[in-house]
Amino acid sequence: MEKERSYLCVDLKSYYASVECVERGLDPLTAKLVVADPERTEKTICLAVSPAMKALGVKNRCRVFEIPEGIDYIMAKPRMALYMQYAARIYGIYLRFVAEEDIHVYSIDEVFMDITDYCGARGLTAKGFAAALLHEIYRCTGLTATCGLGSNLYLAKIALDIMSKRTPDHIGILNEESYRRILWDHRPLTDFWRIGPGTERRLARLGIFDMGGVAHANEDALYKSFGIDAELLIDHAWGRETTTMADIKSFRPRSKSLSRGQILIRDYDYQTGRIVVREMAEDLALELFEKGLEAKTVDLSLGYTYRGDRPPAHGSAALELPCSSVRTLADAAQGLYDRIMAREDTIRRINLCYGGVRERGGLQLGLFEGAEAQQREERLQRAMVSIRKKYGKNGLLKAMDLQEGATQMERNRQIGGHRA
Repeated sequence: MEKERSYLCVDLKSYYASVECVERGLDPLTAKLVVADPERTEKTICLAVSPAMKALGVKNRCRVFEIPEGIDYIMAKPRMALYMQYAARIYGIYLRFVAEEDIHVYSIDEVFMDITDYCGARGLTAKGFAAALLHEIYRCTGLTATCGLGSNLYLAKIALDIMSKRTPDHIGILNEESYRRILWDHRPLTDFWRIGPGTERRLARLGIFDMGGVAHANEDALYKSFGIDAELLIDHAWGRETTTMADIKSFRPRSKSLSRGQILIRDYDYQTGRIVVREMAEDLALELFEKGLEAKTVDLSLGYTYRGDRPPAHGSAALELPCSSVRTLADAAQGLYDRIMAREDTIRRINLCYGGVRERGGLQLGLFEGAEAQQREERLQRAMVSIRKKYGKNGLLKAMDLQEGATQMERNRQIGGHRA
């Protein structure tokens, strides 16, 4: 019989805000600090707020204008490159405790670990192992981390999200028995991983308001409401999770895609939005080419300026042949934009995706293009990639990037849509 496994889920507390506090010589747990770009409007989202700000009722990911007046706080400009450097240092600490094949990076500030085979080697219990890891993170970086210990990956996550907040050492512990005993009547349901407001409302319509209710609900009713997702919902209600670290490491998606999105800083009308879509499409296509890939489909979504419950516009197009041609892909994306964009409206969000991505094969001729034209375009794209590598992305720009409303130059100076 296989021994019970021990999983650890580690989260770096208020990560971006804590890094900014450490860099300023401040205590991350007591300093009042928010990470937001002061050069943007008061509607800009705070990427992080320190624990002291949360204690005053300031919500994480709030907008600047929502911070109550009278709070004396520091506004730190985002520095994504710095946060990535810290994350790399902390990952190095993880590797001193656990091998790479037993670590899954969930986000820049959160990881899962299978520590089953490591506790005994250090002569520690699972909790002792977790405490030693958190201490080492603090000693090396000044950052406070919290963690959850569980007998499966799901319980480790729930132990982190719910139980670690209840303990002075920031370590939450759960197994299936304690999960059912302690958390079956816990509310709200949105505290549980993968349960958002929409799922909570659908469960409420079935008269279900906690995980104990899910566990003992009529399964036919759950499957009717949630389809195949009911299976995972029911398993999680009982504290069960069959996925292992080995499963995560061996997983290979059936299809691949490459995507890019941005939230615009103001309302964009049809003409200015068209410029941004073209910029995004060309930049993403060049990235596709640089990686030696090609795509089969183009998908575009446009989020309109808030108008009640109006859904975003969406369109898809299949290419004649898989390609990595900047011109072909950008033309397809712009054609989609022209088709789905309501001329009288304005947009605030754009998401672009190239689907059916695969390794680039040999030269495939379209119906209306010869080999010479395609080879010429490929040489041009190779030159563009070479120039950008040598001089940076802003070392090679087009006239459209200088037009009013264009965003590419600014985004080239960012990481993940935020200041580098």
